[in-house]
Amino acid sequence: MKIDLEVNGRTVNVQARPGERLTDLLRDRLSLTGTKSGCDAGDCGACSVIINDDLCCACLVAAGQVAGARITTVEGIAADSRWQRLRDGFLRHGAAQCGICTPGMLVSAAALLQKISRPDRSTVEDALGGVLCRCTGYRAIVDATIEAGLDDAGHPATIETPGAGNAVGSAIPRLDGPAKVTGEEKFAADTVPADAALVRVIRSPHQAARFTIGDIDTFRRERPGIDVVLTAADIPGRNLFGAIPDFEDQPVLASGFTRFSGEAIAIVAGDQDAMAALDTDEFPVTWHPVTPLQTPEAAAAQDAPRIHAGRAGNVLVEGYVQTGDIELGFANAAHVVEGTFLTPFVEHASIEPEAGYALRRGDRIEIHACTQAPHMDRVATAQILGLDAEAVRIVPSACGGGFGSKIDLSLEPFIALAAWHLGRPAYIRYTRNESMRSTTKRHPAKIRARIGADAEGRLTAMTFDSIFNTGAYASWGPTVANRVPIHASGPYCIPNYRAHSRAVHTNGPIAGAFRGFGVPQSAIAQESLFHELALALEIDQLAFRIANALTDGMATPTGQVLEQGVGIRACFKALQPAWDRETAAAREFNARTPMSTVRRGVGIGSCWYGCGNTALANPSTIRIGLTATARVVLHQGATDIGQGSNTVIGQIAADGLGIKLGDLTMVGNDTDVTPDAGKTSASRQTVISGTAALRAARLLRTRILRQANAGEQATISFTPGTLVIHEDGRMRTVDLGGLEENERGYVLEAEDTYDPPTVPLDTNGQGIPYSVYGYGAQIAALTVDMELGTVKLDRIIAAHDVGHAINPVLVIGQLHGGIAQGIGLALMEEYVDGKTGNLHDYLIPTAGDVPEIETVIVEVPDPAGPLGAKGLGEHALIPTAPAILNAIRDAAGVRINRLPATPDRVRAAIKERSGIHG
Repeated sequence: MKIDLEVNGRTVNVQARPGERLTDLLRDRLSLTGTKSGCDAGDCGACSVIINDDLCCACLVAAGQVAGARITTVEGIAADSRWQRLRDGFLRHGAAQCGICTPGMLVSAAALLQKISRPDRSTVEDALGGVLCRCTGYRAIVDATIEAGLDDAGHPATIETPGAGNAVGSAIPRLDGPAKVTGEEKFAADTVPADAALVRVIRSPHQAARFTIGDIDTFRRERPGIDVVLTAADIPGRNLFGAIPDFEDQPVLASGFTRFSGEAIAIVAGDQDAMAALDTDEFPVTWHPVTPLQTPEAAAAQDAPRIHAGRAGNVLVEGYVQTGDIELGFANAAHVVEGTFLTPFVEHASIEPEAGYALRRGDRIEIHACTQAPHMDRVATAQILGLDAEAVRIVPSACGGGFGSKIDLSLEPFIALAAWHLGRPAYIRYTRNESMRSTTKRHPAKIRARIGADAEGRLTAMTFDSIFNTGAYASWGPTVANRVPIHASGPYCIPNYRAHSRAVHTNGPIAGAFRGFGVPQSAIAQESLFHELALALEIDQLAFRIANALTDGMATPTGQVLEQGVGIRACFKALQPAWDRETAAAREFNARTPMSTVRRGVGIGSCWYGCGNTALANPSTIRIGLTATARVVLHQGATDIGQGSNTVIGQIAADGLGIKLGDLTMVGNDTDVTPDAGKTSASRQTVISGTAALRAARLLRTRILRQANAGEQATISFTPGTLVIHEDGRMRTVDLGGLEENERGYVLEAEDTYDPPTVPLDTNGQGIPYSVYGYGAQIAALTVDMELGTVKLDRIIAAHDVGHAINPVLVIGQLHGGIAQGIGLALMEEYVDGKTGNLHDYLIPTAGDVPEIETVIVEVPDPAGPLGAKGLGEHALIPTAPAILNAIRDAAGVRINRLPATPDRVRAAIKERSGIHG
């Protein structure tokens, strides 16, 4: 049917399909792709639009229902000068990180401000509560919305762009921010070619099953619109991939046996309408379920069936670190505490489900998709297609959140295979359920730890044993198992230490990389037991940690001597005023409140985290070129998934060159034109790619100055086609048009690679696994309802050592976002295989769940980082859950050893402590 409606002030007449969602009408028929589709269930709010004067989820509205209506999308907000202040506020506060939720947030904020011009914080949180964000922690979004309602006198001035050589340290808005607040940013689902075939994936409904595929030819003939059906037999290269070369064990399409629910066995591609209507349950396959191994304990048993035939057992890999004399350490302990801790599968819940398209260009395949690791994808996809790596091009789209899940290969082989066979573009848009079923999760862990301290409160010994459920395939299980024993001590001096970890295969979801690689789980155990030790010793919690914290010149449990840059004590000391304030306030509150009603508590947690791969090669390459027209082009391949690498690495490069940041032109991480900067993971990009960028920039600066025989103190600027050098009051110019261009069109160019120096660990885990560590500590202040078991967060105070804050607004954004994810880990998030399939059953924090956050940026430079900088992405998350659990212990007197600390678990622990049953 044809309907008339007004969209962003323009009358349109559009053909709508019966039952078509308004989301699809706006995106597919009117090309208004700023309205995002994150769930198609009204859960995420990314599709929020204003219909007449009311805020609505477009995915829940049938197109036929809006005939004659006035609709405002983010594009309308962007074109309306009334909302300039709101957009500017989003940029200034860092309220747009990955950007996938930003349109929904902006539309929701505008809808509120149309009705209430000066809302208070509670009103804003309520109004934005229907839009989920996984990056920002919401605080910046709320602040920007409140600020937009202020009068002109109360509106801060826009931050000015820093001058030459002053980019680093400036809290400038992210360079890719403007496109995010206008809806112009293109994510993977926003750029599908009109003639593309739609690919559907046939997946196993069983955790473990044998299967046989039936008559595919008849299946195709009976369903017009199907152009190709592909199974494992149709893969031209290796039907195998994995995140780590020595652990490639996952088939692209399973052959005869599946190992987890959601595993792919076939793809079907063809006409978009026919594929959208296809019932995948009709695919001709016969299933023979077998009994799955669901727990790592059962799978690790000697007589357990082998999940992967030909292997000695189901233990994928073990990690181990030992130093000192454990027996002597415990013999010298005045107090020893121990405990067992359980953590669940945790879903990444990126608001953007995986999407992408591929097209064949002669003997090459080109893939446009959301990814954290384009060059890794290129190599893996080439092997699957039986091609040379040079025959595959990966063009990453904007990435709507990743947090580790988009490092692994996912949909790339499916669209590449379909496009290769069909000779025309092929695309996929995962549904929310498909994304949850098929992508990786945080590793569930069972941890048992034992820690001792002497009568003066000095740590003497620690043992740590852990088993991680790595699921059906390896993914990043080896990384988790090897990283955890290194970090399980926390940033403390423990002279006698033994840590052992195992990653064990089960028939559960694949567990992979998720912000922290297992360290958040180990920190929960370590910091919880530190709390118990301090109680036993009757020592103040913060004082206990300060007394045992690492300092310059000390050795870690791997024997690595940290000569400089150890900032954990500085973090603790920065928290001292807040600690004193919050503990005093909690004591005063509890003294005047009946113990049976509500209690306040304060807890602390800490972290350290090695930036980059663990004792492995970890290079990054950056290229910068100067054209004859005086354009300076930065080839920046460090994928920005919201953390801000585009901006941070640009700031570092600009200062390394000594030019204005605005004089840089950025070329993104297209594998055909940008060198490999490595995957975006493990908090490596600022440290490793930042160092490569600084080196390349300084090298190019040297070559530029050489053109004018100028010294290092000279300044550089440009006019069209001309290089201008100022030195000692004199000006010299160089006609760039007179210089010879290289094959890439540059008259001057520099490229540099940085691989941080590390030493592999020996059999006792001794070595130098990382060149740079970051540090942090957080305080949680909260209230526990003793009757209901509910936990209300009152405040989080976070102090993190970033070495040198390249961009303070991005630092704060990372802290807020990491804290929000830590809140979810502590209090609400638990993925249950076979039951969790959407964002109304799987809960992540909303705007109302994240309390006030106070941030303290600590800067203890590390000479191994660029300009002293350290990573932050993983660190921001790690201390949050331990601080919350310790605050619950402080408030209610109970230790929650199984996460998440849901009201029923907290209430059960309170009842058990009180001797109440039932």
